[in-house]
Amino acid sequence: MDQNLEKKINCLVVDDEPLAMRLLEKHIAQFPQLKLVASCWNAIEAFDLLKKHTIDLIFLDIQMPGLTGIDFVKSLQNPPHVIFTTAYREYAVESYELDVIDYLLKPITMERFFKSISKYFDRIENIASSPNNATQVASSESSFIFVNTNRKHIKVWFKDILYVESVKDYVRIHRSKQSIMTKDKISEFEHKLPDHFLRIHRSFIINTQKISAYTSHDIEIEGREIPIGISYKKGVMNFLRKDGS
Repeated sequence: MDQNLEKKINCLVVDDEPLAMRLLEKHIAQFPQLKLVASCWNAIEAFDLLKKHTIDLIFLDIQMPGLTGIDFVKSLQNPPHVIFTTAYREYAVESYELDVIDYLLKPITMERFFKSISKYFDRIENIASSPNNATQVASSESSFIFVNTNRKHIKVWFKDILYVESVKDYVRIHRSKQSIMTKDKISEFEHKLPDHFLRIHRSFIINTQKISAYTSHDIEIEGREIPIGISYKKGVMNFLRKDGS
């Protein structure tokens, strides 16, 4: 591993709920690579701490009095890496537009926390290995995932995925030429996908780069109409209008 990845990761917890704060502190303590520099209750305190300390990673609540976590990140010129923590799913679309590492729904389990930390280390490893240490943007042309199907691990390129569909305890990965089924929950599979994938329904995740048309009720990809769930509609519409898709 690159020596830059072996140093302690300075963390900051920002949450106005004492129980949520304590749980995050407990999770952080399980990782020897992570160092909790401080915990605070709101964005104003966090801003002051960022001036005094070098912070690599913020665990940031979204709904806080005064200034939301999303607005706080937008106000920073060079923010540290961010993992959002919240009890509200509807902020997911807007948060991912800020290129955050992950979006954790409370209550945060150790298993889910571990996946977020893994994402963080993947991100900084990409940065460390890129030319001149310049920030490396994940490319859909070179990114892939291995999925287990029929006792084989098959490489699936993200650029080939049209959308993902939940089928009971499985997900079906739709591609132009062939679909693949793998045993996984769609909520877990969602976290394995790059940021240009968007959950639009409890049963569907789409590749936003493949959208050919949309209405207020569905998304069209290669002639296939995929429904937009009622609870996802506001976030999806906001994303599409901002993205210009």
